[in-house]
Amino acid sequence: MPSDVPEIWEVRKLLEELNEKALIARLDSFVRLNEGLETKKGEDFIKVSILGFLEGILVSLRRKYPENSEVRGLLEMVSARRQELDELFRKPAMQNLRVE
Repeated sequence: MPSDVPEIWEVRKLLEELNEKALIARLDSFVRLNEGLETKKGEDFIKVSILGFLEGILVSLRRKYPENSEVRGLLEMVSARRQELDELFRKPAMQNLRVE
């Protein structure tokens, strides 16, 4: 698993604690699939993809375990990091266009 996305390990550990074996298998599969795409799509693109997947898992877990503070904390952290990296892929506003 990509070592530069530490959130993978944190989410995986949480899934183990919650005994969510099916989600662990899906996470492992998704990460393996994306590892092969790093050279084609770019490292940051893959990080955003993985973080988005983790965010989806955590949203589902928040609904299933609404009182679990670890789920909420991880969701906030993963969402913030994904949004930060996602900004790299937004097209900059065209500064030279004037609307009159």
